[in-house]
Amino acid sequence: MGKHGKKGSHQHQQQRRGRRAFSYNQEEEEPGYSEPRDVEENENSNESEDEEGGGENDESNDSSSNEEIPSKFSLYEQSVQSPKGDISYLLKFFLMYVGGRVPLHLQEDFCGTALLSTEWLRTDARRTAVGLDLDTEALNWCMDSNLNKIGADVHSRISLFHGNVLKPLHASLVSFDPQDLGQHLTLEDQKDGTNAIIDIMISSSNEGSLSNVRPHKLMKDTRLPDRDIVCAFNYSCCCLHVRKELVLYFKHAINVLNKKGGIFVMDLYGGTSSECELRLQRRFPNFTYTWEQAEFDVVQRKTRISLHYDLKGHNKKLRHAFSYSWRLWSLPEIKDCMEEAGFRSVHFWIRNMPSSKEARKTDGFGVGRDIKYEEVTSFQQQDSWNAYIVGVV
Repeated sequence: MGKHGKKGSHQHQQQRRGRRAFSYNQEEEEPGYSEPRDVEENENSNESEDEEGGGENDESNDSSSNEEIPSKFSLYEQSVQSPKGDISYLLKFFLMYVGGRVPLHLQEDFCGTALLSTEWLRTDARRTAVGLDLDTEALNWCMDSNLNKIGADVHSRISLFHGNVLKPLHASLVSFDPQDLGQHLTLEDQKDGTNAIIDIMISSSNEGSLSNVRPHKLMKDTRLPDRDIVCAFNYSCCCLHVRKELVLYFKHAINVLNKKGGIFVMDLYGGTSSECELRLQRRFPNFTYTWEQAEFDVVQRKTRISLHYDLKGHNKKLRHAFSYSWRLWSLPEIKDCMEEAGFRSVHFWIRNMPSSKEARKTDGFGVGRDIKYEEVTSFQQQDSWNAYIVGVV
């Protein structure tokens, strides 16, 4: 079910551990993503948990070295994301609805580990990327594990920002020392024409935190090219629960798009199986990925999504490696919000996915991977479908 079996993404995250739902308009705490809870458990441990409660990581006393256990972000990238496929469609949409030039400048909102941005930069030295997310642990992991794979020169072509997608201009620029990729995070502060670089060591004691970073240079103070494409994938817009937040977010996307023509692309899932309790699995060579959907509230259109990983050979389970509260928007609602925000046109590309009853246990991305998206103006309800929604300025 979903895009390559993909369910879940990088949600707005609080600065402290916990998995309770979070509203973007909440003022008691700094707006942010509901942070996924990462829990390591023994194979035979009790897996029952309070789905709404907070709590610290519960690490088992297994004798295996923690260094041998794959990161939850690595598991997520392997099981959920397909950046090459997404980029292929992004290019197709741009050339179809804008055309006249090659798109070079991408912004990835809710970027998490910025895998899509990394892949975007890899194949064309003219390309630039902007990533925005509030998950500091994911940004740290990106610096250490993704950016260093495409060469030190990447620092001149990517700008990562730590901040809220509803307040992007106040997001803080996070950059790195190209001489020591994966070891330092830096924050650039420009004062009186001088660039002051503050090195921040990423250590285990500071994991998932940029607490030593002061927001010196903000997105509003950073010179960036107008974006040709802005995207929000992995169903991230479901993190926005209120209509006015969704409209505001779309307005921010329009503001950074090239006035000569640009596109915003998001994905969404749906179908009858999306509105009920559901549990699906994907088996990979070294782990099993489980997508768990809690009961669906038909009044608020909300559900809780949890991603679990069973690590083969480690006698480990990562229960609720990622967990969040989603508001499942409908396609007409998204279209109305996009048009209200100012998009000139909105297009739906949908593909029918295999029935959830037949795909509860599958191997890798095999099921449904070859099903192509098609542009539609109407679509009869199915058990499961996935959509790209394209807004054009």
